[in-house]
Amino acid sequence: MPTYEYKCKHCGKIFEVFHSMSKRPDIQCPACAGSVERIISAGAGIIIKGNLRPSAGNSTTRCGNDAPCCGRDVPCESPQCE
Repeated sequence: MPTYEYKCKHCGKIFEVFHSMSKRPDIQCPACAGSVERIISAGAGIIIKGNLRPSAGNSTTRCGNDAPCCGRDVPCESPQCE
């Protein structure tokens, strides 16, 4: 189930609630029982599954001293990235 963030309209407390996407339960502030509004949050990152490494024949994106392929900010050193 996704996590949603809510903010109390009365006291301003921000809190998280787990509930299904299709149903919004009747939610009250846990601090003052005031009414709340759902707020936009950063949420979770994207999860990518599978092998996204470049092929060995593509020399412009392979790990090496001139171009990293592993997400590092600086070029890779020996041994090459796995």
